[in-house]
Amino acid sequence: MPEWIIRLIETPEEMQAVQDLQRLVWPGSETEVIPAHALLAVVHNGGLLFGAFVCAAPFDELRAAPTRHEKLIGAAWGFPGFYSTPDGPRLKHCSHILGVHPEWRDSGLGFSLKRAQWQMVRHQGLDLITWTYDPLLSRNAHLNIAKLGAVCNTYRRSEYGDMSDGLNAGLPSDRFQVDWWLNTRRVERRLSRRQRPVLGLDHFLDADVSLCAAFPDPSGWPRPPEDIPVLSGGLLLVEIPVDFLALKEADLTLARDWRFYARAVFETAFAVGYLVTDFVFDRTGESPRSFYVLTHGGSTLDAS
Repeated sequence: MPEWIIRLIETPEEMQAVQDLQRLVWPGSETEVIPAHALLAVVHNGGLLFGAFVCAAPFDELRAAPTRHEKLIGAAWGFPGFYSTPDGPRLKHCSHILGVHPEWRDSGLGFSLKRAQWQMVRHQGLDLITWTYDPLLSRNAHLNIAKLGAVCNTYRRSEYGDMSDGLNAGLPSDRFQVDWWLNTRRVERRLSRRQRPVLGLDHFLDADVSLCAAFPDPSGWPRPPEDIPVLSGGLLLVEIPVDFLALKEADLTLARDWRFYARAVFETAFAVGYLVTDFVFDRTGESPRSFYVLTHGGSTLDAS
């Protein structure tokens, strides 16, 4: 049995719980919290808000009043939008919040919430979900790209302007916009109950990829390359810090260097036709490392 229950949230009382959850996930600035009334207005007009709940009461109390003793530990919120095609605009779902309680991180809950979103949006007859995330956050990259099968060729500079919460303060709010094509074989395989083979760093290095690797620094934190190489070939690996938030806490100047390097390398790669298709953690050396995998045209080791 799963440790949590996922269901749609539609009442004002539960919206308050989502508002409180945001303060835990993105602490430090009340202005970044989406208020309950805005969440509710979107849900009443075509949006979707999923909540993940666990029981927080003894069995006897739970049996008497089950919903009163639930604890919200995660939420996913989004709304309808449009994307452009040669035949004109088409409907999509824009996913704007995916938040997991700090005590439940790395539990698989984020994946479960996105899977519920995938099921419901497909039921609505849509084939695309988009969202944004900070491309330097390796945990998010692993979920969005490697586990969910989203792809990316869109880099947005300072997408949300200056942000003052604890995770974003001090840096431009650059973001990847990812595309999650819901009815593709790639996504369906990654969301199936059967595990897909996981490709390691060695698999890609054996394929003769171009490599944008970080440099060691006396501080112990990785330092970005000073220059962007000429990008060529079917596969490109771009390294990012394994724990960017810890690096940012320790050295804001180095974090800014990484922000502007990522901006330059991904904008350059996207402009010449590369697409982010995978993300790899490498734990074979003394220190863990993490890499985006970008493919050019139809060249990829894992088309699914």
